[in-house]
Formats: sequence, structure tokens, C-alpha cells
Amino acid sequence: MTTYVLVPGFWLGGWAWDEVAAALPGEVHTFSPDLGPGIGIEDHVTQLADVLRGLDDVILVGHSYGGMVITAAADRVPERVARLVYVDSGPMPDGMSQADFDGSPPHAVDGFIPVPAEAPPTAAGFDWAVVRERGRPQPVATATDPVRHGSAWQKIPRTAVLCSFTEAQLRGMAGSVPAFALMVDGDWTYRELPTGHWPMFSEPQALADLLSASATAHS
Repeated sequence: MTTYVLVPGFWLGGWAWDEVAAALPGEVHTFSPDLGPGIGIEDHVTQLADVLRGLDDVILVGHSYGGMVITAAADRVPERVARLVYVDSGPMPDGMSQADFDGSPPHAVDGFIPVPAEAPPTAAGFDWAVVRERGRPQPVATATDPVRHGSAWQKIPRTAVLCSFTEAQLRGMAGSVPAFALMVDGDWTYRELPTGHWPMFSEPQALADLLSASATAHS
């Protein structure tokens, strides 16, 4: 039986994957990161690695910021992970932070990045109210702390589900933008799902189908 572990991005909990999880065959674990005061990316990596230690042959899926978390967690316990799947995300180089990728410091209030009241331009195809009402402020250190990993994760097959740009655009950026440098070399499979940055809300069935196909490719 395939085992999936689904990791959300900023402001989200495991609930964000509900529709996708319901459409997946096999055993599904939705990861809800601790969003308490003072939490940083290292805390999320440790929490996820602890979950993985109790599982085997995992299809490990990360959306957005979750891509940084799954890379570092898989690097610690690569023997538990059968495939890494990056949903509109990718593995960031060691020492890079989410703020480095964004290009500017995050707007924080009392140590947290508030959930945007208005939908970002990339929130196409769904009602942003679901995030505004159910999301929680993100601890700022998760954006400013650097991710740390070695190279063990690179031995794991990877799939990139590209929602905000195409494979051709990715390959064009990889040579000049450090944040994309690790997304072209090695055992990569690319799948395009042009539906905006939050496909778990805008196209949950299509995303579930791609994740299931990733598991089938592994087996």
C-alpha cells in the first residue's frame, strides 16, 4: 500500500489537503506544522523527520514552503522516502531561506506573518476565504531562518508539479537563479498543472491524480 505524507506551505495546516487526501488511494498522513511563537524551519524539519521515522516507502509531498521542509527532513531519513514530490515548489540550496527566495524581508507583526486579507495574484481558481478564515499566522523565523541539508536527499527520485510556470521556464531560470538550481539535475520528473499556486484548493482531483501517478511510477 502506498503511503503519502502531505506537507503544507505558509499559513496552512493538514486540513488544506483534505480534498486531495480523500481522492488518494493508500494510506495518507497530513502534516500539521507547529505554528506557535518562536518556531523556525528547523522545528518543522525535526517534527516531520520524526513522523517519517515511523513510516516506510513514503511519497513525501511538499507545497510551497513545505518543499524546503521535505528536502531537509528527507535528507535526515532518506531510507524512509521513496519519492519526493514538490507542488509548485522545489528544493532550496543549503543555507537559503524563504525570505531569500522572496527577495525581501517578510512583513511581520509580533513575530508572525499575518494571513493576507486579500487573495494574492497567484491564488487563482478558488475562494481565498478558505485560507483567510482557516489559516493561521506564520512564525516569522520559518521565513528568515536558513534551511540546512546535505546531499542524501538527492539520491531519492523527485517529481515537480509545476503550477505557476512551465518546465521550459524552469529550465531557463535554473541556470541563473540560485533558488532553482537544484531543480534540473538528477532524477527529476516534471508534470505541469497550470492552475495557480494553490492546486490543493483549485484542482484537488487533478493534483491527487498526479500524486497517484507519481506513486505508480515509483512502484
